[in-house]
Amino acid sequence: MDKSYVAVFLLLVVISCALAKDAGKKDSKDTPAKPKLPQTLSRGWGDQLIWTQTYEEALFRAKHSQKPLMIIHHLEDCPHSQALKKVFAEHKDIQKLAEKFILLNLVYETTDK
Repeated sequence: MDKSYVAVFLLLVVISCALAKDAGKKDSKDTPAKPKLPQTLSRGWGDQLIWTQTYEEALFRAKHSQKPLMIIHHLEDCPHSQALKKVFAEHKDIQKLAEKFILLNLVYETTDK
């Protein structure tokens, strides 16, 4: 009798786990796909500014234009980076000052979470 209760209990656990897995999945047909906007080099830090794509390009342009290089190193999910991005992008004086630099925007996501 005890073995039958254990077998029924284990069967219920397996079924509930299988149902829980299926409930967590979203049907791709039900959710409409949102079109992704292309990622710009500014990443929201000032689309009207000229940004470089690589460190080597930034060094080359800085050397030939005699402008200093400004590297903005940030994380997408960092609240401090997001606050700085908002101020940097919205403040007109900062945007005007940024025109005097060669700009490089780097996002580094850590893998040690």
